[in-house]
Amino acid sequence: MKLVILDRDGTLNEDRDDFVKSPDEWQPIPGALEAVARLCQAGWHVAVATNQSGLARGLFDMGALNEMHLKMNRLLAQHAGRIDAVFFCPHGPDDGCDCRKPLPGLFHQIAEHYGIGLDGVPVVGDTLRDLQAGAAAGCRPHLVLTGKAARLDPAGIQHIVSRVPGTVVHADLAAFVDHLLASSPSSSIPHFPKAAGGHD
Repeated sequence: MKLVILDRDGTLNEDRDDFVKSPDEWQPIPGALEAVARLCQAGWHVAVATNQSGLARGLFDMGALNEMHLKMNRLLAQHAGRIDAVFFCPHGPDDGCDCRKPLPGLFHQIAEHYGIGLDGVPVVGDTLRDLQAGAAAGCRPHLVLTGKAARLDPAGIQHIVSRVPGTVVHADLAAFVDHLLASSPSSSIPHFPKAAGGHD
């Protein structure tokens, strides 16, 4: 199957220094929803892997997180797109879990969910830890210059590229999708494996 794994905050939606805490604060990055829809229409499945330490910090609860993701998929549906499943780490930085990026636990969950290996699966994110987590699971790393990466100077971008060999840099999610579809001739052929359920 054809699978892409995306970070959430800073890749799909606008990042916030004070965390995205409610559906109202979940605002898509311009062009991101359309980019996901183009992937879906080309036969790709899209999963999200996201750190959500705001849960551990008490900034929002599971109900609010579920509402954010309902909003996300509702907006995507308007463009004929969807996120198959959201995998999230609810822990804080000192909790000692194996699912908080840059550790690859979320990616192992995704591999188990789909029953596939992740070698060569594209992972897209705006931070070093997004790419480190994906690369540790065998994914191909793609950095988008939105979210936290929008603040990087050329030296900062080069630092990430040097830390995660093979990283490809794109202006945003739409540019990544342009790159992926152009380099995947078969992506224009619809591909409909058994639908996967969500993971909240």
